[in-house]
Amino acid sequence: MTIPTLELNDGYKIPQLGFGVFLVPADDAERAVTDALEVGYRHIDTAAIYQNEEGVGAAIAKSGIDRSELFITTKLWNDRQAGDEPRAAMAESLEKLGLEQVDLYLTHWPTPEKDTFVNAWEKLIELREAGLTRSIGVSNHLVEHLDRIVAATGVVPAVNQIELHPALSQRELAAWGAEHGTLIESWGGLGQGKYDLFGKSEVADAAAAHGKSPAQVVLRWHLQKGFIVFPKSVRIERMRENLDVFDFELTDAEIAAIDTIDPLDGSGRVGTHPLDFN
Repeated sequence: MTIPTLELNDGYKIPQLGFGVFLVPADDAERAVTDALEVGYRHIDTAAIYQNEEGVGAAIAKSGIDRSELFITTKLWNDRQAGDEPRAAMAESLEKLGLEQVDLYLTHWPTPEKDTFVNAWEKLIELREAGLTRSIGVSNHLVEHLDRIVAATGVVPAVNQIELHPALSQRELAAWGAEHGTLIESWGGLGQGKYDLFGKSEVADAAAAHGKSPAQVVLRWHLQKGFIVFPKSVRIERMRENLDVFDFELTDAEIAAIDTIDPLDGSGRVGTHPLDFN
C-alpha cells in the first residue's frame, strides 16, 4: 500500500495519513507503534508531553525499517519555550527517540499569556538550521499567532496541527494555510468520541453508499480536503481499518453534506481553545 504524500513548503514530503500516539501509555507505545509499522504506517506523531517517546523509539529501532522511509514528528512542550530551552528539550526528545534528527518539530501550544511562542519559533528555526529537524511547524496556533511569528522571522510554518473534525472544520485557519503554504494537520480528526459524529446522517449515509465504516468516511473527508490526519488506536484491527481508505472517493455532494455538520460558531470544539491553554 502506498500512502499519498503532500509537499511541504520547504520541499520535503509528508505522508498524508499517519499514526498518532496521544494518550497511549508509555508501556503500550512500543507495541502499538510496532503494530502500526507492521500494518503499513510510516508517519508517527508523538510529543514530549505524551511521555511515550522512548516507546516510539524502541519500536522504530526494532522495526528494521530504513530511517529514510519513516516520518517522525515530536513537539516542544509549553514550559520549554523560553530562552534556549527548546534546544535542551529537542536534545532530550532525540535521545528518547534514539534518533539524530526528526522529520518535523512543532511548538505544541502558543500559550499566549506566557508570550514565549515567538521565541520558541525563533529557536525552532535554529534547530532546523542545525540539522536536528528537517521541517518545523506549529500546533494550535490561531491566525494572530501565525501572523506574529511570520512577521518576526519571515519563516512560515510547514504545518499547523489543530483540532479539526467535521464539527470544527477550522475554515479560517485552513484559508490562512492555503494562502501562506502551511499544510493543516488534523488532531482529534474523528471527534475523540465526544459527540455522535458517526451517527450523523451525512456520515452514515456516505458510509452505507460506499460500504465503508463511518470512521473511514470521516478520514476520507480529511484526505480529500487536503488535510493530514493521524488517527490513534491501540487495536491492530482498527489500525488496519483506518488505513483502508484509499480505494474509494467521496462525491462532491457527500463532502458538502459532511461540511454542514460544522455549526460555524465554534461550539463544535471538543478540546481546549488555544487562547485558554496557558
